[in-house]
Amino acid sequence: MSTKTTSGGEIDPVQEELVGRIREVGNQAIWSLSSCKPGFGVDQLRDNITETYWQSDGQLPHLINIQFRKKTTIKDICIYTDYKLDESYTPSRISVRAGTNFNDLQEVEIMDLNEPSGWVVIPIKDINDRPIRTFMIQIAVISNHQNGRDTHMRQIKIHSPAQDILRSSLYFPEKFVTNEFKYFSVIR
Repeated sequence: MSTKTTSGGEIDPVQEELVGRIREVGNQAIWSLSSCKPGFGVDQLRDNITETYWQSDGQLPHLINIQFRKKTTIKDICIYTDYKLDESYTPSRISVRAGTNFNDLQEVEIMDLNEPSGWVVIPIKDINDRPIRTFMIQIAVISNHQNGRDTHMRQIKIHSPAQDILRSSLYFPEKFVTNEFKYFSVIR
């Protein structure tokens, strides 16, 4: 289990999206939370502003449910946290589960976080080391730093690989790199 964060100069998911290596698919899902304080819910978790956050309100584990309308390929989950601002509200152990619905979720990744500040990238892979295909992802906060009760998460992004079958094999091998250009790179 390795943690990749931008504070160490590693992967920046926002930059990866801009150059077209990955695409954010969280907007294709229905999001729900196990609990939240009023004004600190899904809207703040998905508003692309790292100063806002979701704040849970209840007993651990705190759950974020992400349900897709169709089976979706998931490459990684990126979570923005800031230990310096949130201290005991910062998650220290996260479990990621996948399945078709609430009744058959299976843990696919567990990650321990040590005072994270910035983007934490959690790769989601099957036993063959490939991105998984699923209808539902559940992120469970198992514990917080300093035995904190409630959680702050500032942003979550769900990424799919940005692979275009025609682009990768026959047409325009590397000419179109932004998502806007890729959209117009093939005739439908």
